[in-house]
Amino acid sequence: MKGNMNNMMKQMQKMQKKMMQAQDELHEMAFEASAGGGMVTISANGKKEITDIQIKEEVVDPDDIEMLQDLIVAAVNDVMKQVDDKTNDTMGQFTKGLNVPGMF
Repeated sequence: MKGNMNNMMKQMQKMQKKMMQAQDELHEMAFEASAGGGMVTISANGKKEITDIQIKEEVVDPDDIEMLQDLIVAAVNDVMKQVDDKTNDTMGQFTKGLNVPGMF
């Protein structure tokens, strides 16, 4: 019984190390999304930090600020969804079959 417990602990430590490595790799990844046919482009990293915003000059219309705001919101939401999807795909491999609610 004690041997099984030690073996299980080693397996858990190995899995934890792999999870931390995968998370570090995720944090280094770059994501990009655009809206309005490329009028607004948002870049983010895997930590969900916005790293860059590109706005084409022709979309900046003082009489239609709402459209620009909508494009920025759409691009930010899209890039954040990409980060979430990649995080769930990557980290989900460690929780498959564990059924631990609220883990990720």
